[in-house]
Parts: sequence; structure tokens; C-alpha cells
Amino acid sequence: MDLLVIEKPDDEILKKVETFCIEDLVKMSLKDDPSKFCIMPQKFVDQDRERIKNMEIFEDDVWVVTYPKCGTTWTQEMIWMLNNNLDYETASKIVLEQRYPFLEVSSILKGYPTDKVEICKNLTRPRHIKSHLPYFLLPDQLWTVKPKIIYVVRNPKDTALSWYYHHKHLHDYTGTKEELIAAFVKDLMFYSPMNDHVLDFWKIRNAPNILFLYYEDMKRNLDQEVKKAMKFLNKNYSQDEIDKLCIHLSFNSIRNNPNVNKDNAIVKYMEFFGKKYDQSNGFSFIRKGKVGSYKKELAAEQNLMLEKYADCSRLKDSEFEYKFG
Repeated sequence: MDLLVIEKPDDEILKKVETFCIEDLVKMSLKDDPSKFCIMPQKFVDQDRERIKNMEIFEDDVWVVTYPKCGTTWTQEMIWMLNNNLDYETASKIVLEQRYPFLEVSSILKGYPTDKVEICKNLTRPRHIKSHLPYFLLPDQLWTVKPKIIYVVRNPKDTALSWYYHHKHLHDYTGTKEELIAAFVKDLMFYSPMNDHVLDFWKIRNAPNILFLYYEDMKRNLDQEVKKAMKFLNKNYSQDEIDKLCIHLSFNSIRNNPNVNKDNAIVKYMEFFGKKYDQSNGFSFIRKGKVGSYKKELAAEQNLMLEKYADCSRLKDSEFEYKFG
């Protein structure tokens, strides 16, 4: 029995955030709770939602789950290194996307050349899997088998700003920053709504198989957050080993690491569509990695819209608060 309702929201802003590779966005909502929904491409509905829902999960899986643009890549590299005995040699030979693949990317990006769901299913255990899906679209067995899940949250002002640059430079978005932020606060960007995405994991943050991290804490004190993750993964490393890992995970190191920064994969994907990955303006997949960029880059009206979004009643009732730095 299908427990989801699929519909096309009647809002012009939705069409404006669609691009050559992110198209035909629809609203997927639960039949028994229409307030629980997610914006996704129709391709995901047709191709992967049932396969992912029914995916076999193993207790030794290690998942990184985030709303997009919340430090996912950074966290993946940290978790993979910690869980693989700080294997710098392998990390220097195999790109992160192969070590820690993105589960639903094949049904998010038009024309994506490989089936990542099948790849994730067949990974050598312990499997390391990344997803941006909300709680209710993730595999059912995640909540019964209970593998380790690392969830990372970032404040919505920096997240929305990063979304804009990502969508513009990697998805060929031609709309304005104002239009994208309007879609974001209306919960009409794909993977939205962000607030519900975060709240569902906040509610289970104290479960023994969940590690709930803040991007802002990782920026403020990486050593401390690495130690949290190390303990969560039942690993034990010396301070010297942790210091070396923190250097490996520093922004400049990650941004310039071809096995982590995804630049080569993006070039190939965009060339497939006759597009150019333009880095002439200094843009790269890992852009600035800062807390508080919104202070200089958002207009007063955009800032106010996102403040209201981050101050909604559901968040207040939960006692969750974003960290703005």
C-alpha cells in the first residue's frame, strides 16, 4: 500500500529553482500526516523511493545524513578516517565518493551515469553511506537494525547561501538569490523542509546509535568534535594521531584534496551535458567553509526571512536552536 501522496505544488517559485539536471520537482507527503513532506524530483519517486525504503540494512553500516550544504563532505571524510584506522594511504588513492557514496544521487541528478543505490547495496562491509533524505524517506530497517548514524546540522542562513552558490555553479541555476531564498523559506527547495529534516533527528539525538553534530561546533573546535565521533565509533587514537587528522580535515586541506573536493567528478558530469564547470571566479564544490558568511552576503530582507524561518514555533516547542556563530 502506498503511504505517500505525490503532488505538484502550485507555486511559480518551484519552477524557478528547477534546472537542466534538477527537474520536475514534486511534493511527497505522508497520507496519515500531510504536514510531513519532502520536495524531490519525480525521478526519485519513480526510480528509487521503493528500493531505498526496502533496502537491507546492516548493524555495522555507518551513515552520514544531513540536509544539503551542512558540512556533509567534511563529515564523511572525518568519519571514514576514524572508522578505518586513519588509513591515509587508501584515502589518498580512492575518492571519497567511492569510499562513502551518495545513496540517492542517481535519482536526483538527471542523466547520472551510475546506479548508486545498487552500488551502496553491494559495498564491502562495513558500508559507509551518505544521504540527504529526511527521516521518513530513509530505509525502514534503519530504525529497527539501528546502525550508527551521524547527523550534522548547520544554521539556515549559511545553509541557504551555500545552496544558492551550489545550485548556481553546479546545477546551472539562472534565477536570483532572492528567488532561491524565497523557495527555501517556503519549503520548496528540493530536500526541503529543512526545519522538519533537522527536528526529526533532534528528537532521536539521545539514541545510542545517533551522533548529532553542529557544523558550527566543528568549525569552532574540530579536535573536540573529532573526539566525540571517535568515542561514538568506539575507536581510540592518541592526541598526536588526532592532531594529524585535524590537519588532514582542515579547510584548505579538504578544499585542495582531489580525492575529497569532487571537482573532477563535477567537471565530467557537466561535460556530459555540454556544460562548463566555471571555476574562474574561485568557486569550487567546497567553497568557503565559514560560519557567518551570511552577515556580508545577505540583504536585510533575506536575512529577516531566514530569521523568521529559524524561529518557527515547531523549533521553539522542541527546544532546538540553530547556532549562528
